[in-house]
Amino acid sequence: MQGIFKTMKRLIEDLQWRYAVKKYDTNKKIPAEIIEHFKDVLRLVPTSNGLQPYKFLIIETPEIRQELRKHSFNQPQITDASHLFVFCSYKTLNETHYDDYIYLNSVIRETPMEQLSTYAFHLKASLMNRTEDQILNSNEKQCYIALGQLLQTAAIHRVDASPMEGFIASKYDEVLGLPAKNLTATVVCALGYRSEEDIFQHWKKVRKNKEDLFEII
Repeated sequence: MQGIFKTMKRLIEDLQWRYAVKKYDTNKKIPAEIIEHFKDVLRLVPTSNGLQPYKFLIIETPEIRQELRKHSFNQPQITDASHLFVFCSYKTLNETHYDDYIYLNSVIRETPMEQLSTYAFHLKASLMNRTEDQILNSNEKQCYIALGQLLQTAAIHRVDASPMEGFIASKYDEVLGLPAKNLTATVVCALGYRSEEDIFQHWKKVRKNKEDLFEII
């Protein structure tokens, strides 16, 4: 039990430590092994039916990041952070997407495809009952689940993060060539190490108390 309480305490400490960084130290880079851990974590994030209806773009090319900054209201995190993750949602899902998932299910769990036919039928039936707008809305929500996990994992590593919605999605799509991939930019996360000049790191967190947040009924 003592180990569990230590873990609980560390989790709260991690959440207290993190904040949305506004100014990054441009001289500090996230080690490659930590980026790989971020990838491992994002790969394992839960999604509806396990379909993983998104793709994560890690933008490293300086010229592309400069262009994206123009479409992010000139926010410096886009170019100054060590890494930039763009969470992209699939705009639509078709039968091929489901077929690929069923096949992967069969391979990994060593289950004959015919034994998965009923499962596949119900998955596809759920697709047919949703509009494209409903599918996109659902896929975007999955991105935010992944974002939350990335923020927590970054805090564990004492890597700073800035989740960002302040960008023009259509322009991101254009710069990154997303329409041809059936993708659209949903949310952005800059990652790196805070600058000593960022005054926001010294501000106390403003959060509602538990009594205002929770209600037992």
